[in-house]
Formats: sequence, C-alpha cells, structure tokens
Amino acid sequence: MAEHRLDPLLKPASIALVGVSARADSPGHTLVRMVLESDYAGDVYLVNPRYPEILGQPCHSYLESLPAKVDHVVIALGNQHLEAALKAAIEHGARAATIYSSGVLEQDSEPNLVQRLTSMAKTAGIHICGINGMGFYNVGHNLYAGIFPRAAEIIKGEISYIAQSGSAFTTLCHNGCRLGFNLCVSSGNEISTTVADYLDWSLEQDDIRVIGLFLETVRDPTAFVAALEKANAKNIPVVILKIGKSPLGAAMALTHTGAIAGNHAVFQALFKRYGVIEVDDFDEMASILMLLQSGREAAAGRFAAAFESGGFRELVTDEAFELGIEFAQLEDATRTVLQQNLDPGLKPENPLDVWGSHDRFEERFEACMHALMHDPNVAAGAFISNYRDGYYLSEAIFRVIESVSRKTGKPVALGTCYSDLANAAICRRAHAAGIPVIDGAHNTLLAFRHLFHYHSFRQAQTSDTPSPRLDSSKVSTWKQKLTAHKSESLGEIEALTMLADFALPVVSHDTVSNEAQLLIAATKIGYPLVLKTAEPGINHKSDLNGVFVNIRSEADLRDHYRDLCTRLGPTALVSQMVDDGTEIALGTVNDRQFGPIIMVAAGGILVELLSDRAVAMCPVSPRQADEILSSLKANRLLMGVRGKPAVNRQALIDAIVSLSAIAYEFRDSIAEIDINPILVNSQQALAVDALIVPEKPTNSC
Repeated sequence: MAEHRLDPLLKPASIALVGVSARADSPGHTLVRMVLESDYAGDVYLVNPRYPEILGQPCHSYLESLPAKVDHVVIALGNQHLEAALKAAIEHGARAATIYSSGVLEQDSEPNLVQRLTSMAKTAGIHICGINGMGFYNVGHNLYAGIFPRAAEIIKGEISYIAQSGSAFTTLCHNGCRLGFNLCVSSGNEISTTVADYLDWSLEQDDIRVIGLFLETVRDPTAFVAALEKANAKNIPVVILKIGKSPLGAAMALTHTGAIAGNHAVFQALFKRYGVIEVDDFDEMASILMLLQSGREAAAGRFAAAFESGGFRELVTDEAFELGIEFAQLEDATRTVLQQNLDPGLKPENPLDVWGSHDRFEERFEACMHALMHDPNVAAGAFISNYRDGYYLSEAIFRVIESVSRKTGKPVALGTCYSDLANAAICRRAHAAGIPVIDGAHNTLLAFRHLFHYHSFRQAQTSDTPSPRLDSSKVSTWKQKLTAHKSESLGEIEALTMLADFALPVVSHDTVSNEAQLLIAATKIGYPLVLKTAEPGINHKSDLNGVFVNIRSEADLRDHYRDLCTRLGPTALVSQMVDDGTEIALGTVNDRQFGPIIMVAAGGILVELLSDRAVAMCPVSPRQADEILSSLKANRLLMGVRGKPAVNRQALIDAIVSLSAIAYEFRDSIAEIDINPILVNSQQALAVDALIVPEKPTNSC
C-alpha cells in the first residue's frame, strides 16, 4: 500500500523522544516507559542532555547527535522550549511531530507562540499531533505516544477514535474491556493536522470498521466533507459526539481550543447528508461502537428481544415505544417453534418472555433465541437481563447468545437494565466472541435504533433521485440582478418573482403605486384579498400594521390602501387570500463552511410553541424532503387530524425540493431565503410571503 501523508506521524519507521526523564511519574518518564515497554518495531531514540541513559536505553544530548534521521519527533517539553525544539526537528528532517504543551506563554509577543509554531509547521510541511493534546496510540502498530499513564491493556480492534479533548480521549481508550481500537488520537488544537486528516488516514487502513469522533469544531471543512464522502464510499460508519450545541458550550469550546464550535443546526444537516451517527454522550457512543465494531450490518426488518423477566420486558417495551423502535412481527413458523419451547402460560410473541421454570431452561432459551434470529422479519436482536459473573443464569444466557451468534450473521447483543453490575469477566469473553454487552435498556435500544437508521441511510443512497436542474438562462439573469442589488434584501415582490421563476408556486399577486392600479389588480386577482405595504426597507410589515387580510369589498380595500399611503407610502402588494391551510415555514441559510442548508418548521405561532424544525443540506431529493416532513410534529397536521382533511403533502415536498435547488444553485449569491409561511391545503402549497438576502461580497485583500 502506498504511503499515506500521515504515515510518518501515526506509523513512523523511527521516532525520537525529546524531553524524556528518569524521574518517576513525570510526563517524560511516562512517555519513555510507554514507548519502550510496548512492542513497537521501529527505531526509538531518547533525547535529553541531562541523562546518559534511561531504562537501559542510551540518551542523546540533541537531535543533531542522533546516528540517523527519524520520521517523527515527540516533543515533551514546556512551552518556553517549544519553538526551539520544533525548529530543531524541522532542521533534522523529521516529517512529523507530537507536541503536548498548550503553546501559551505568560508574556508573549505578536504573533504569539501558537501562531509562530503554526507558521513553522505549514512552511515546513510537517504534520503535528497537537498542540495542547495527549498524543496518540497506534494500537495496531504498538506505538503509544502519550504522557499520561495508559490502561494496562488497550484491546486491539477495528475502531478508530479521534478526540479533540484529552479527557474525552482517555474516557474510551483507558477504560472498559468491550471496545477494540486500532487508533486513538488526542488531536488537541490541530495547528497543522486536523480531524479530517486523521479521518482520511483511518479510512485507508485495512483494520477499520467504524470511526468515533469527539468533536468541538471543524477546522478544514472541505477536507472533512471529503472524508465523510470517503467513509460513505467505503461503507465505514462514522459516530460523532458533537459538543458546543448551546451558546455557553460554544463559548467554552472557543476558550478551550481557540476555534468556533459552529452552528449546530448546520452540523445536524451535514451529519444527516452523510449518514453520520450523532450521539449525545459517551455511554451512547460506546453502545453503538460496540454494535458496529463487529462488522455485522442490520438486515431488512425490525428488532427482536428476549427476556427472562416479565417486568424487564414491560420496561423495555415502554422504552422502545418512546424511542420509536418497532418490534418485528413474527412468521407463523417462528411462533410454532417458540410455542414448542416455551413453558405453559408463555406466549410466542416478540418481545418474548422465555422464563417459565428451571426445566431445561438453557436448551429452551437457545431454541427460542435461534428461532427469533432466524425469522426473516427480524433484522437484529438482543437478550436483555442483568448479567453478573459466576451467576448460573447469566452464564447460561451468555452460552446461548454465543451459540446463536455463531449461527447467524445478524447483529445480536447482550443488553442490561442496570449499569452497576459485576460482570467484567462476561464482558471480556463476550468481546472476544464478538458479542456486545450494552449497559442499560435505554442505551441498548438507542444503539439498535442507530444501527437501523444507518441501514436505512445506506439503502436510500441507492434509490435517491437527483434534484431538479434550474433553467440556466434564468439563473444567469438572477445572478446578475443579485450582484447589482444594493439594498440589504430583495423586497417581497422581487423575492416572490424569483421563486416563481424557478417553479416554486407563489400566491397570485401584483404591485401597485396608486388607487387606479389597486382596483385593476383587485379585479384581476379576485376577492378576498391581502394588502401589504411594499415600501422599500420594510421587512417586518406586521410590526408596523402594514398587512390587511381577508379583504372582501372594494370599499374596505380603498380604506386600507389609503391608510397605508398615509402612514407608510403608496407602494403596496395585492395578493390572493389563500383558503385555510397548514402554515409551514421554509428557510435556507448559506453556511460559510459547509454551504446552504434548508430548514422546514411548523409555521406561524406553532414554530415558537412546538420548537418544531428539521434541517438538511441543499439540495435535497424528494425522499429526503419526505423524511424531513416525517420528522416534524407538524406532519400530523399535514396528514389530517380531528376531522380536518389531509393537505397536499406532495405539493409541499415539491416546494421543499425546489427551494433547496435554488439555494444550492445560488450559494455564491444568496445568504438567506425566508418563506413564512407557505400555506398548504388540499389543493396546493403556495408561498405567501418571502424574503431573500443576497450574499455580501467578501474582501479579497
């Protein structure tokens, strides 16, 4: 395999450890013990002029005194020594370095130390892990480059784990016995090597099944998106715990790493586009990583679960309902096998209570569990109990699942209903057998829900239809208009006209500047009418009492128009009054990092009452638009509730698709589009009000 650009950093042929120490419990001593006491096959050189040798290994005074050039220099020195040390590493010819210190000096000059180190690294083209990190472990190649004592055993496996926080780094790889890693990285402030680079390297390795990220920010959006695309192409799931979702959390991320966390709605849209599995905490992350590291993909179908407790079964069934997880409907043949192996009084159903008596219980458990996993409607399954080492029932269930797991290619796990269990031995044996042991009913179900969603994402990728192409001549015309536009936003009339030009239905409307034009427009459109001010610069018309609705007579129309003329000016918009319908808000925002996203929300006052919204990257396909709507609480209104008829949902889907195509095509010209509301009734979906904000030109100097 050709050398990856990060091989000198993560898989070096030789390494120099600068700043090592013979003083016990010091970072420099931890580093040298960690490297020397592993099975790393490369050449290792120790560098510190204070010691002739450490742990029986000769110690060199300086990098220039080494007998050979090394690929990678680890710098375990304080901030005041970093600049000279990195300069020496570059002059030595090293292609990579690891730096642990923060890079912050109490009394510094401008540019500051971090900026100077960054400039040196970029000029030299050297890859750096850090600064302000805890190093990395290439578990697959037995290279542990860290300065904090690691766990006695880090299990080798198929997970690459990248964390932008040192404590997040140690949380997973220094604890537990259920996750197996090939790479663990504490990327720190990423002055030259970003999370996107580590992603790309991981995706080129043979021993990789899943990637986990603890993410504060993305410093190289283009490379990050390219890595997610590569993960899709290779069918490598990516699990991300993204922090900085709240305003305070984002501010803390800026303080911690010096980088902005970013708008979480944009990240949600990005993750949805590329099938990223987003989790909310470490327990949830570990749970789905356990399932995915086995390499078993969910088949078509739904969930199956078995229990030795009726109470546990009811608990998990309630939790599954809250999480929207459906249990598989069993085939008649499966029910027959179950009935043959259940004690009297137990029903052959899913979820399944299998405990009746001690009589041949292990044999019956195995027959029932095998029947469940063999059912064509079952995609994956779990046996949920509270396992403890040395308990005969736990040991029997483990043997059952071990046997069933060998006979099926479907994902199967042991789940618990409690986390504080004495089951380390069972967990180790289960990991060796490729069986996840997931703590807690909630996390067990969340993990399987993620697994099913990822399967659905993979299936949908093969069936998506492309988004519509826009008329190139109209695109060119409107780009010229947007470039020439001087005010902050397009007025409602221009905005509606532009949307209509690209097949997004808008209300019948006309602009008027005197009473004669008003009456002509009213005759053409027909009553009832809506009258709004259209004076330039007024974006929030209702705040100025500039909107009159349901006008049903010429006399009322004249009165309202004269009022507008007196208070706000003569320019007005006359439009049709749309029949009652469901109000939906549509909007797009062009994110400077990742491009335009579309937001769909409950319109009118419901958006505040329900906080009901979903986002996606532009453009979206009809399938994606349908998924967006299905995720909203307002979707129930679209389907018809309490005697109200269903609306034309397909017309709304078409409008969402069209708007997303407009936002994507004009991503260099439009900053925001706001349609609030689009009214959806049984016949159509019509944009009633619209605002378009052109993209402001950026200074090139």
